Amino acid sequence: EVQLVESGGGSVQTGGSLRLSCVASGLKFDNHALGWFRQVPGKEREGVSLISSDNKDIYYEDSVKGRFTISIDNTKNTVFLQMNSLKPEDTAVYYCVAVDPWFSSYGVRWAQLRMPDAWGQGTQITVSS
Repeated sequence: EVQLVESGGGSVQTGGSLRLSCVASGLKFDNHALGWFRQVPGKEREGVSLISSDNKDIYYEDSVKGRFTISIDNTKNTVFLQMNSLKPEDTAVYYCVAVDPWFSSYGVRWAQLRMPDAWGQGTQITVSS
């Protein structure tokens, strides 16, 4: 069973930065992907970013491109999300996710095509204006 443990949430003012971390355990396949969803109350969860374990596939939701950077440390099974220039509309609960195994054919629509195999507990990000 894949387990995901997140850390790094919190509150920040507009324009500030935060870094999320997520440690994965129990991954079954060498070729997997780790990423992040977010959810605002009353809205559906949306895929924010994802990175494959071989670093060949990296995706960002359009609204975070140029501001968020995802990275992976395979030696520690840890994924990071560096969030800069935060905006109030980034306020949400952020969930770490694992796709195990990962196939490149999922492509840019991975969040719609492939339900993640595991979810973290969620961490609140609040950006105040």
